[in-house]
Amino acid sequence: MKKTAGFLLLILIITYAMQSCNSDGNLLTTVKILVTSETGDKIAEKDNIRFKRGVAEGPVIVIEPELTKQTIDGIGSSFTEASAFVLAHLEPRERIGVMNSLFGEEGANFSLARTHIGACDFCVEGKYSYLDRKGDTGLESFSLAHDSEGFSSRVYPGVRDESYDLLPMIKEALEIKGRQDDNVLNIVASAWTAPSWMKDIEDWYITGTKENNFRGTGGILKKEYEGTYARYLLKYLDVCREQGIDIWGITPVNEPHGNNGQWESMHFTPESQNEFIKKHLGPGLKNGDNAEVKLLIYDQNRDGMEHWADVILGDPEVYQYVYGVAVHWYESTFRVYEDVFERVNKKFPAHAILHTEGCIDDLGKPAPEGITDPERFTEKNWFNNDSFWWNPNATDWGYSATWEGVKQEDHPVYTPVHRYARNIIVSIDHWLRGWIDWNAVLDHNGGPNHAGNYCGAPVMINTDTKEIYYTPVYYILAQMSRTIRPGDKAVSTIKNSEGLDPDALHVCSTLSPGNLLTVQILNTTKKEIRLSVQIKEQYAEIIADENSLKTVQIQLP
Repeated sequence: MKKTAGFLLLILIITYAMQSCNSDGNLLTTVKILVTSETGDKIAEKDNIRFKRGVAEGPVIVIEPELTKQTIDGIGSSFTEASAFVLAHLEPRERIGVMNSLFGEEGANFSLARTHIGACDFCVEGKYSYLDRKGDTGLESFSLAHDSEGFSSRVYPGVRDESYDLLPMIKEALEIKGRQDDNVLNIVASAWTAPSWMKDIEDWYITGTKENNFRGTGGILKKEYEGTYARYLLKYLDVCREQGIDIWGITPVNEPHGNNGQWESMHFTPESQNEFIKKHLGPGLKNGDNAEVKLLIYDQNRDGMEHWADVILGDPEVYQYVYGVAVHWYESTFRVYEDVFERVNKKFPAHAILHTEGCIDDLGKPAPEGITDPERFTEKNWFNNDSFWWNPNATDWGYSATWEGVKQEDHPVYTPVHRYARNIIVSIDHWLRGWIDWNAVLDHNGGPNHAGNYCGAPVMINTDTKEIYYTPVYYILAQMSRTIRPGDKAVSTIKNSEGLDPDALHVCSTLSPGNLLTVQILNTTKKEIRLSVQIKEQYAEIIADENSLKTVQIQLP
């Protein structure tokens, strides 16, 4: 099979070379090369290189710029109450500096974001909605006040700005964007649950126990409140817009399979979400002031996406209401499920695939042989220590899980930077339109999280000392966000990495409306990889630095 692929690649390169006989075009030149690496580069600019005519040998990336694929919606991170709480511990000037590093043109310039509707696990105390008055089906008591009331320094002594909260954080990001030429910030909103009184358990969640195989529950929406819940979501969109926040996309609920009752959740099946959209949320969006808001289904792990797409997008009555499918990455620490992406795109090519959540979850659990091995570290070695992020030091929820249905072979120890860069690159190469990280900012513990579910974030801040740490994940996301912009198109990229480990090299390419070609190259090994980029009859020799992300930009004619 490998020989066949190599032979076809050789034929393609020779064909390009033959086509050059009819072309007298100038040689291509790279216009920018950026590198983020374990050796210390952080979006560092490198010397540009020229192309030459001919056919490359050895490992080669063949790019076909004329074969464009999906349009990109952007790359970004998320607004959470936890992020706002941590930022409230900084003086305003320092906080604005962090926000500029996330959303400013000189920073990551994130163009896509997510936020939660009501409580999620990354809240200080959780267990709230915007309609907590039981039986208020007229939505008379609906209010977003909780997200603007701030945090008292009497209750939380380290807080410096008592007025800062989730909505002020979103507004601050939009204000930063408003001062830029490239001012796109598309926000996806997801509810973790309906107000508790609308559910069969009449509570936020019921925690599972070891004795019952951790089978907790978030409950399901009562039939009589389906219309009310749809109007609750639509009301959220209306009130946000009144406050100057235009929500770009929405999902019916976060993680409809549930989380075993560990924090706020609510269950849907593909069939019940289909009916909810068909009868309530779809018509409510289409026939009201929110017709431009994009509806995304599912919003959970990639391995289950195809079944949900089949049930919902396969129904012509629902098909019309849906923009695409939202997915997360928690079913494996290394698998991208590009085979699932390919099948879903083949069946439903008009619909988007967006990654709406991913993070370094269960931060701090020991990884054998890594620097977080309990025999080799004291505490919190992920804070202000780039080595943690560039090496196999992280484990996730499934690493040592023993309950039914967990495939431990999908949850080995992993390298945080590789998980991010690999997932984004491979996903874009297989029809992904947008990728959103979870929690833009967390404290040095990986919180706050009212359920004790501590995770990593691009920016981590010690709320005691006020030290700000931009993790390597920040620089990886920033490098990609700066160079993969909304409106760009993915282009055909063929990789011949014969002789290398299958995970050694990952690549994808995108093309801007201005014909700027951007190539992302991830080298997961501890040795540099010499390779070539072939574009028709021209190629350039490039070194993929050891343990690095290299971005190569080429201005095409």
